[in-house]
Amino acid sequence: MFVFEWIVAVLVGAVLLAALARRLGAPYPAFLALGGVGLALVPGFPNLRLDPDLALALFLAPVLVDAGYATSLRDLRVNWRPIAGLAVGAVAVTTIAVAVVVKVLVPDMPLSAAIVLGAIVAPPDAVAALSVLAHVPLPHRLTTILRGESLLNDAGSLLIYRLGVAAAATGHFSLSEVAPAFLLGVVGSLIAGPILARIYLWAMRWVSDPASSIVLQFAAAFGVWIAAEAIELSGVLTVVSFALVVARYAPERTAPRPRVLSYAVWDTAIFVLNVLAFVLIGNQLGPILERLRASEHLPFALVAGSVLLTVVLVRIAWVLPASGIRRIGFAADRRSQDRSVLGLGTAFRKGIAAGGRESSDLGPGAGFAVSWAGMRGLVTIAGALALPESGPNGAFPYRDLIVLTAFAVVIGTLVLQGLTLRPLLAWLKLEDTDPVGHEIGWGRAEAYSAAIRSLEGDESEIAEALRREFRLVVEAAEAHEEGLAPEGLPADDARRRAIQAARERILTLRRAGEIGDDAFFVLEEEFDWTELSATPRAET
Repeated sequence: MFVFEWIVAVLVGAVLLAALARRLGAPYPAFLALGGVGLALVPGFPNLRLDPDLALALFLAPVLVDAGYATSLRDLRVNWRPIAGLAVGAVAVTTIAVAVVVKVLVPDMPLSAAIVLGAIVAPPDAVAALSVLAHVPLPHRLTTILRGESLLNDAGSLLIYRLGVAAAATGHFSLSEVAPAFLLGVVGSLIAGPILARIYLWAMRWVSDPASSIVLQFAAAFGVWIAAEAIELSGVLTVVSFALVVARYAPERTAPRPRVLSYAVWDTAIFVLNVLAFVLIGNQLGPILERLRASEHLPFALVAGSVLLTVVLVRIAWVLPASGIRRIGFAADRRSQDRSVLGLGTAFRKGIAAGGRESSDLGPGAGFAVSWAGMRGLVTIAGALALPESGPNGAFPYRDLIVLTAFAVVIGTLVLQGLTLRPLLAWLKLEDTDPVGHEIGWGRAEAYSAAIRSLEGDESEIAEALRREFRLVVEAAEAHEEGLAPEGLPADDARRRAIQAARERILTLRRAGEIGDDAFFVLEEEFDWTELSATPRAET
């Protein structure tokens, strides 16, 4: 019962911290990190432990599925150069830089352990950055790049991480021995993910119950990871490719009710996983600090601070020169659209400049905005928690130092960059042509035109009423200079007023005992769906 009380208290505290973060326009993981530090100092907090073998699967599988489902394959193709430059190049350079810095400061640390630390702190976390970007307008391409980077950089960093952990366990590393298995694992993962996605989509055709559907979504996320790891493939690459394929085809095969409910459940699950991660890492800080001798305080702090400074500066040094010294805003460079072989840094500049439908001039501060949005979070914590605490050769070399440094990087980037990103973006005043808004308006006009055509031949009064309402939207789009339809239907305001009156009436009937709770809840759900259909998403 004691542990249960702590769990309730932690969840309530996390909700309050998240609410405070939203009010301040800051990333909620920053406040959760501060809460994790607080837990490390609370006497009597229960000693929670997670099997290191479970850490990566528990935290990364659902997070990657959620991120993959929200990622556009079209946008990935258009922006593949800058995404590759960050997800591969920046991760590799950061890993090497951190390993070099740590080896200089701690000469006795094995190189494999230093590389593992570099791989742990290399990948930024999209949850933190996007929670800030939700409050501040940012050019869509930059948001796409940050989202794509966070989806794919986990694969590169965790592949390096796994190789480093294996090398530390065996005491040697041979590229000629590892390379064939490494390449086979990458190729096999990119094949296995889509195959498993097809099997999943086929199986889900027979499931219509929302609760069963949501349970199977989580079971698939963990199942794909476990299956990939069991046959020595990359769990990250398999899950990411699985999620991208499912996201492409699931909408046409999923009923509205399970889809709406699943979005709410997944948002809640990702939040709870972030809370759990910071609780677990905070729970490990206390014993680590207790084990430190007084003479180790300053060296540990020096390593943690140096690694934090390294990851911040390396990202800035990678992004800004790649974007062009004279035109730091990634301004249009038509010559960048050639197909010559490029270095990863140059690829970043070329990918930003390559246009798609968006304006290629993203303003003078875009480079710095991308470089400053490199906050670390859940992936870094999961990697630190997954390090073996015991084994045939004892604990992972310098595990306490690595865990402490990883958490310092997470809390440092979340506080330093997370709390300053919003005012920075507001000051930069980056312009956006709102390509998503344009596509929404154009798509809405096309959709309602199709709806009108579907009613042809139906002369009933109801069909005619619908045609009149849809025609008003289509006519508004035809009158718009860019052919964009307005948000919502003309009768939405009246519909919301009518639904509110209906709600008040059934509440009165319930209080008077004229209808029971069973009837009330059915009617309440009907009115909820009707009101949601008449309410813009921003208001829900």
